[in-house]
Amino acid sequence: MAHDHHHHGGHGHHHHHGGDNIKVAFFLNLGFTVIEVFGGLWINSMAILSDALHDLGDSLSLGLAWYFDRLSRKGSDQQYSYGYKRFSLLGAVINSIVLLIGSGIVLWVSIPRLFNPEPVHAPGMIGFAILGVLVNGAAALRLNKGESLNERVAMLHLMEDVLGWVAVLVGGILLYFFDWPIIDPLLSLLITCFILYNVVRNLRKGLQILLQGTPANISLQEVRRRLQLLPEVRSVHDLHLWTLDGMSHVLTMHAVVNQNLNLEEAHGVKQRIRDTMQDAHIDHVTVELEMPGQECSQEYCTPDLPNSG
Repeated sequence: MAHDHHHHGGHGHHHHHGGDNIKVAFFLNLGFTVIEVFGGLWINSMAILSDALHDLGDSLSLGLAWYFDRLSRKGSDQQYSYGYKRFSLLGAVINSIVLLIGSGIVLWVSIPRLFNPEPVHAPGMIGFAILGVLVNGAAALRLNKGESLNERVAMLHLMEDVLGWVAVLVGGILLYFFDWPIIDPLLSLLITCFILYNVVRNLRKGLQILLQGTPANISLQEVRRRLQLLPEVRSVHDLHLWTLDGMSHVLTMHAVVNQNLNLEEAHGVKQRIRDTMQDAHIDHVTVELEMPGQECSQEYCTPDLPNSG
């Protein structure tokens, strides 16, 4: 049986630099979120408070990304034989739950305001919106210099925040020139619905990974096709593919070869299988070879699987 670990990039100096970028963005975002909450209450704007919720979610994401960026440097040990990469899923679930609760509170307050709009301090709303664009824009630019996936994902979240603040700015300007107080709860509902859409989407992805579903970007049929193109491989079965965190994928399989092999030949076949899977972006491959006519000895050995749905 071959049991291989493949590790790629993201270590050393660049990894530490990535953590520093995320740390700076985290403290910028968290500090501004606190200011937003007090400011939103002061100027009586649900749109500002909704954006504060959005920024709180991104602050949590950044804080957890910073923590897990450090934690993920730890390799496997006696307690976690696959390492610590899956901890990032825990952070995503915690973040989603916080945002779901916060969104429920915002909706509960905003919907009655559609029928009884309250006056909003428009100049304060405009000022906070400008500050929001600047703070989130500065944090996004800092992360845009980074190379890690963590930084790129966090940067996209912050760019969403910038767009949210641009919407609040437009709403503030309209409120300044026109007496349309309903704009504030409408903006609040739009921002909250956008947050909920992303939360549900991320929860679905997280649950798919936790339930050891096949990675979304890899077809099990394509994996089998690539393997059976190898001249030494007659067929494959007991094929299992899952992902640790959405990026690091794991494959276990039994391959029936065309002829009896000696140890050196078997090692060569395993290496070609691992190289083929590496090209398919599967990092961690475990292969068991079976000779012609040899039946799988494992009780739970699964044959070729049908398509789902």
